[in-house]
Amino acid sequence: MSDLITDVLAGGVRGGTAIMLAALGETLAERAGVVNLGTEGCLLVGALSGYAVAAESGNPWLGLAAGALAGAGLALVHAVLVVWRGADQFATGLTLMFLGLGLTSLFGAAYVGVAAPGFAPVTLPVLGDLPVVGQVFFQHDPVTYASYLVAPLLWWFLRRTRGGLLVRTAGERAEVLHVHGYHAGLIRGLAVTAGGALAGLGGAQLATAYAHAWFEGMTAGRGFIAVALVIFAAWRPMWVAGGAYLFGSLLAVAPALQARGAELNQFALDALPFVITLVILAVIGRRTLRAAPAELRRAFESSPSS
Repeated sequence: MSDLITDVLAGGVRGGTAIMLAALGETLAERAGVVNLGTEGCLLVGALSGYAVAAESGNPWLGLAAGALAGAGLALVHAVLVVWRGADQFATGLTLMFLGLGLTSLFGAAYVGVAAPGFAPVTLPVLGDLPVVGQVFFQHDPVTYASYLVAPLLWWFLRRTRGGLLVRTAGERAEVLHVHGYHAGLIRGLAVTAGGALAGLGGAQLATAYAHAWFEGMTAGRGFIAVALVIFAAWRPMWVAGGAYLFGSLLAVAPALQARGAELNQFALDALPFVITLVILAVIGRRTLRAAPAELRRAFESSPSS
């Protein structure tokens, strides 16, 4: 039983990395007052671009860069339509999600079954030999190790830097920025684009370090989990990271049980993370929205469901 728990937790860290990067990117965008439901699309284009560039160049690090650029590019479209053209945030995000799905289905067919260099697990000296903790946190690929720094860095950026203050002000009191000569739209656009880059990076990690393959729809709803995670983590980067590992662990339950010959309904296990997401959102209702940036609350309150 202890081996099963350890395997699930280790799989949660490895598989939750893509969710965490996407959710942290969405945290940055929402702190600036913009919701991006197209995060799933950013993950998908990042996964395909990362895998395709790694396959063509033979360099997975170039694949990571390509994934981040692809995610940023799709998020930039969202920023242009929402921030500068005044389009509805929710409708635009869903449209971009379907655009990402369509583009990756079209251009990704050539890479199904194609081998590409990826990132192999590396056990860290000393730390990797620790009981339980070593296997859970310190026997992973280099991208997962690097991701450990993203949440604290984002927290530091938002709370301790001038740039982070501008982002938070754009999400709370945009008129204050105009008074002081800043362009709130530009700050929001940059935040959304950077958030898309993080999501694209998460997609590239999923393809080159986790699955070591490309197949259509491989993100399997992780982008929607990331968006929901930001809400019930109350826009706090460290809570977002912990929640991502929790959902990653839920996704890791099925393969861990299958490896031990357990006869369980695969579809029920695959649906478990999404059922829990819906339950949590139903429980918190609108209470968590009190912690949301003011501009973001306006977006939620003006939605058709309000």
